[in-house]
Amino acid sequence: MCSLDGCGHHADLPPIIVPDALRRRFLAGIASLPLAAVLADRALAQAAADRVETVSFPSAGGRTVTGALALPAAEKAPVVLLFHEWWGLNDQIKAVAAEFAAQGYVALAIDLFGGRVAQDAQQAQQLVGGIDQAAAADLAVSAVQWLRGHPRSTGKVGTVGWCFGGGWSLQTSIATPVDATVIYYGNVRRSAQELKTLAGPVLGHFGTQDKSINQEMVAGFEKAMREAGQAERLTVYWYEADHAFANPTGARYDAEDAATAWERTLYFFKKNLG
Repeated sequence: MCSLDGCGHHADLPPIIVPDALRRRFLAGIASLPLAAVLADRALAQAAADRVETVSFPSAGGRTVTGALALPAAEKAPVVLLFHEWWGLNDQIKAVAAEFAAQGYVALAIDLFGGRVAQDAQQAQQLVGGIDQAAAADLAVSAVQWLRGHPRSTGKVGTVGWCFGGGWSLQTSIATPVDATVIYYGNVRRSAQELKTLAGPVLGHFGTQDKSINQEMVAGFEKAMREAGQAERLTVYWYEADHAFANPTGARYDAEDAATAWERTLYFFKKNLG
């Protein structure tokens, strides 16, 4: 049975251990580590997060967009816009942005909580409940437009998000044209009318043991995509895992499925963004 503490044997998996020598080399900036190893270790995630740049710029609605920007080695590169989980823009999401940059993308992890980061589930729930939907949409759409015009951008933009951010990855792609959308176990309850505005392909990662973003919801999403004439643009992958299976800091983490989902995400972006 699944619970908030884990699901099946995934809750009993041993922690990811990074040898001290590799840890020191990574902290010194002279070695790379698998993404899961970085995210699972608070010090390593913080070190990766310290390599991104905090940026801010005005939104179309007169607000201020803030986020963590990571740049690749290439002078011109496609863009990935990241949406955080309900915890907020923490070191973990910043570290993922740094990893996307290492993979050759201009990466911006947007902050939808105004700098607030939850320390527990109760705080996270309060942050999600207090969000202004229209204001968040303004920030997200403005971020896409800013990234398209960034001097290091090729103009190709993809979105990706996890949980709360997975829903916002999809919502942003509905609100403004993007070239590729990735959803990790995010709310996909949308009407066919809304989905007609999607301009690019969509990739979804979902867990069969997820009690909230469940198979019924995803089936409804697939049906709505068909009704919107978007069926050929949708790819859905199911994993024998629970909600948040790609988060190495949680008890629901599934290392094998998380690695597979990450490789599929990178392939999807490479195919559709270049």
